[in-house]
Parts: sequence; structure tokens; C-alpha cells
Amino acid sequence: MTEEGTARSQPTSTTWPQRRRPAAHPNAVALRPGYHSPQVEVETRLNTNEAPEPPPQRFLAELAAAVAEVHANRYPDRAALALRAAIAAHHGVTPEQVFCGNGSNEVLQCLFMAYGGAGRTALVFEPTYALHSHIARLTATEVIVGPRDEHFRVDLPTAFDLLGRVAGEHGEAEPSITMLCSPNNPTGGAEARETVEALAGAVPGLLVVDEAYAQFAPFSALDLVAEQPSVAVTRTFSKTWAMAALRLGYLVAHPDVVAACEQVVLPYHLDAVKQIAGVLALQYDEEMRARVARLLEQRNRVAAALVALGLESWPSDANFILFRVHDRDSAEVWQRLVDHSVLVRDVSGWPGLEGCLRVTIGTAKENGRFLQALEAALLETGRPAP
Repeated sequence: MTEEGTARSQPTSTTWPQRRRPAAHPNAVALRPGYHSPQVEVETRLNTNEAPEPPPQRFLAELAAAVAEVHANRYPDRAALALRAAIAAHHGVTPEQVFCGNGSNEVLQCLFMAYGGAGRTALVFEPTYALHSHIARLTATEVIVGPRDEHFRVDLPTAFDLLGRVAGEHGEAEPSITMLCSPNNPTGGAEARETVEALAGAVPGLLVVDEAYAQFAPFSALDLVAEQPSVAVTRTFSKTWAMAALRLGYLVAHPDVVAACEQVVLPYHLDAVKQIAGVLALQYDEEMRARVARLLEQRNRVAAALVALGLESWPSDANFILFRVHDRDSAEVWQRLVDHSVLVRDVSGWPGLEGCLRVTIGTAKENGRFLQALEAALLETGRPAP
């Protein structure tokens, strides 16, 4: 065939059948507007609840040396046995009770893939961590929203009433998953032990307690896992372990729950670097606790300063504080803080959080910079007296 004949036999872009572009599945919904915090260049970044201090230099050196020995051409340990054993020893459980993922978000996704899905429901208490509802919807799980009280705590009579109505509408086994963020993000408060115990005994399915900030709180639901097969606790290395960049989280639950997550997760999902880093980090427990102690001291400092500025704020059991600017536009205050090179989280668009901002507790220097900038921002956005 001649070159001319070959050219004629190949259809041009104008001769292809006209077809519509494939549509994404309706479950592939975007996160609600305003969830993602703007990424802007500032000198003081206090918007995503990261640890303000890096891990110890010795840890980083040991990690680098261990990674240098990794056979990059080979797959990692698919079951992450060494990491699971280290986490199990840290919490006094068995490796069969531990499941690890790429941050606690992947762990939550696996829980919803295993226990949620079409025809099933999940109960959340708003305002709370937006990824709970988002992941539920991505897995076609219907979301039932329960309210929190004026202190942003779960009100047990309301929760029990809602659980009864959900079971009546959707069957005795619903909701399949009840999500409880404690300490709650973005409001900061941890639920009382009595509340968690009562919910654990009442939910018909799983009670998943998201404990991303547990090391700052007075109580952990890990104590209930052994006696309550319905309780599953998720944790992360991103906050107190100062490993946000490495994306490592885990679940502690009944072995059956772990096995269900292993059935839905992709093979070799946890790379070798994460596994090594997690094992090494747990050897620096004393240093981690020292970082937490410094943050608690700074949290008290910031909380007292917010009161002195006349702002409404809520007690926090985490490494951040939620506060409200009543007589000003919170978006304007946020922008003035950015103008002073300080970035916090504007959560005023979240349910029940009108006029609210959330500040991560940083180092002493960062917190001083924030308080100075906040005082200036309040003066700059103040309304003249009538």
C-alpha cells in the first residue's frame, strides 16, 4: 500500500464517531466546599494540625540508614508484620488486632469498603471531621447526621433516639458504622468515657472511634477494644509522632474487623519506607511524650490569651483550639492574619461553626507570632462604635 493510501485509510479526528465523554459515577463526589485549607506561603503555618517540631535527628538518621538497605526492586512485606507487631506491643494487643494504612484516611476507607456500601448506613455527629461523611458517600453508604449539643459533645439521649429511628427505618442491623471523632475535629473536645461506653453498648454495628489526637486527651477507647468487639479505634502517626509527610495510620480492633479490612485493601499498599519508619518511631516514645507535654503547655497559653482578647473559644483535648469572632467577619480576620504571614483554618462554613476559626498549637515562637497577629487583625477589622 502506498503512503498516500495508508494516510487515506486512517480516520481523522473529524471522522471518529461523535460520543459523549464517559461520566463519573455519582458517588465520586467532591469534598464539600471550604474543606481544603488554602495552601499559601506564610511564615507561620497553623492550619492543618501538624506537629510543629520534627522527629528527633537520631530517628531521621536511623531511618535514612535503614532505607538505604531496602531492596527497591522487591515488593514490601504485604502483611506489614514487623510494623503490626511493634504497634501491638506498644498498645498491649496482638498483631492480629492491628491493621495499617496510608494514613488513617485509608484505614477509614477500608472500614467503609468492608462494612458500608449500598443499602447500608453510617451515623455521624456534626460538626466533625468531614472525611467521615465523604468516604461514606464514596462507598455508596447512606449518611445519617446526628447533632451535637451546644458544647459540641454527643448528647446520649438524642443519639439513642436517633439510633432507634435509624434501626426502625433501615433494619435491625443499621447503622452499620457509627463514627465518633474523639477528640473531635474541628471543635477539640474529647467524649467522656461514659459516652463512648454507652454508645459501644447501643450501636447495632461498628463504633469507629477516630483518635487522631488521642495522645492529648484524658481517655482512649483502646481500653474498650478487648471487652467490646464492636469498638474499632483508628490512630495516626501524622500528629504526635511528627510524621505527616510519611502518611501512616492504623486500626486497633477485633481480629475479624482487621481481617475484613485486609480483604478489601489493595495488595502491597504499604511501602517499605512507611513500615520501617513506623517501627523506628515507636522506639522514641519518650521523645513523643515530651513533645506532647510542650504542646499542652502552649495550648494553655493560647487558650488564656484568647480569653484575654474577649473571644469565645472551646476547651480543647487536642493540639488545636476552635474560637469564634462574634462581631467581625471571620473571613476578613482570616485574611488579615494571612496579611501578617500567619495561616489558620477558616471553618466558618462548616455546619454549626459560623464565625469560627481554628488554630493549630505551634512552638512558643509561632504561638507568640499568632497572638500578636490576631490582636492586630482584630483591631484592623474592628467596627467603630455607633
